[in-house]
Amino acid sequence: MTSARRVADQPAWWRRIAQDQRRALTDVWWRLRSRPFGTLFTAFVIGVVLALPAGLDALIRTFNVASYSWEGAYQASLFLKDAVSVERGRQLAQDIGAREGIEKSAYVSREQALAEFRAHSSYGEALDLLQNNPLPAVIVVTPDRHLSREHATALLTALTKLPEVDQAKLDQEWLDRLYAALDFVEHVIAAIAVLLGLAVVVVIGNTIRLDVESRRDEIMVMKQVGATDTFIRRPFLYTGLAYGLLGSACATILVTIGLALLTGPTLRLLGLDTSQSAAMLPSRHTLAALFGAGLALAWMTSYLTVTRQIRGIEPR
Repeated sequence: MTSARRVADQPAWWRRIAQDQRRALTDVWWRLRSRPFGTLFTAFVIGVVLALPAGLDALIRTFNVASYSWEGAYQASLFLKDAVSVERGRQLAQDIGAREGIEKSAYVSREQALAEFRAHSSYGEALDLLQNNPLPAVIVVTPDRHLSREHATALLTALTKLPEVDQAKLDQEWLDRLYAALDFVEHVIAAIAVLLGLAVVVVIGNTIRLDVESRRDEIMVMKQVGATDTFIRRPFLYTGLAYGLLGSACATILVTIGLALLTGPTLRLLGLDTSQSAAMLPSRHTLAALFGAGLALAWMTSYLTVTRQIRGIEPR
């Protein structure tokens, strides 16, 4: 009783708008329900198209997580001059390790370097022919993993200019190539997303166009009795939004299932443990972007398609 009184107390224009929206939504519901196979097939096609860039984005995020664990190999090897004593070398390693931006530094004496070379090389017997140890002492420096690549490179480059350092080697080339590859793939995904967005536009546009053509006679009658283009267009806009919503939901299901199947092989490939499997799941931002893109493309395509179609339909 109170609800009915509240509706009756509303302005006439508000009740009219509410009735129009309810009538359009009811019309869309029954029309989509009358052709379930076609509706689900269209939603599935849209879902596949939207799922591809979302899935690739999740894979890229997983590779980024793996790159953090690989950054331990981003080091500088400072080869000390022969005149630098063991005590001075150890003290220098401690001083470097205390610097801001340095995670750790380790001093490797000439004897330790020779022993490691013998253990990991097949030329151990050849070294016995040499009278002196040809290997220099080394300080291995690892920058803070949270330091940006630019700051880490600048810091390690400054360390190579220390007077005790004879030569230096920055082990960063492979990591730079990894980041360059990831950046390239991200640009490729962006291009693919644009192309697949156009595919969504084509699918929804063609579906709405056929829907308008199938109701041409009905639209002509509506125009004869004075219906506005806005009134005629509303159900088709809601139909497009329904396709976008169903397609986005289908894409979410496909991405989740696909990434779940790829989680194990991907983690083994990248050397990650199961605690990092969450990186393979689509993030909230990815899902929000997926639904936002699906609904935005559906609305825009439906509006442009219906507007152009109904302008060409005039009563005889």
